Amino acid sequence: MAGKEPSARPRAPHLQVYKWGPAMAVSILHRVSGDGLAIVGAGIFLWWLGALAAGPDAYAAFVACVWHDPSPEVTLLHQITNVLGKVVLIGLTWAFFQHLFSGLRHFVLDTGAGYELKTNKLWSTIVIAGGVFATIATWLYIFKEALNG
Repeated sequence: MAGKEPSARPRAPHLQVYKWGPAMAVSILHRVSGDGLAIVGAGIFLWWLGALAAGPDAYAAFVACVWHDPSPEVTLLHQITNVLGKVVLIGLTWAFFQHLFSGLRHFVLDTGAGYELKTNKLWSTIVIAGGVFATIATWLYIFKEALNG
């Protein structure tokens, strides 16, 4: 094998060769958001169901971790888990909207439309921005209602 000449076959391109653009980012974000919804979302959902089944004390502990702790003596641990719970819920909201808008974009692409470079770049950018803006709008509404209620 020492005297063998290199093959004339083309090499597979590496990540450094690709020019990153919005369409590639939307594709990767679609996969990441789908995995996040499936793994983290399912975990939170199962925790919520388990807390419902375990009774009022377990459900109160769940709500204290992911939303707010109504007890007068709020410890540092409760404050940290409360903030982390909101971060996870906001992340799941973003994943939902990102996956939704990206899936709608794929429906349009499946019809054969939107493959022109400018159109594809525009719609990819709109999908990314739409996921962020929809998440912000949703949580502004939720926080506004929580403060008024």
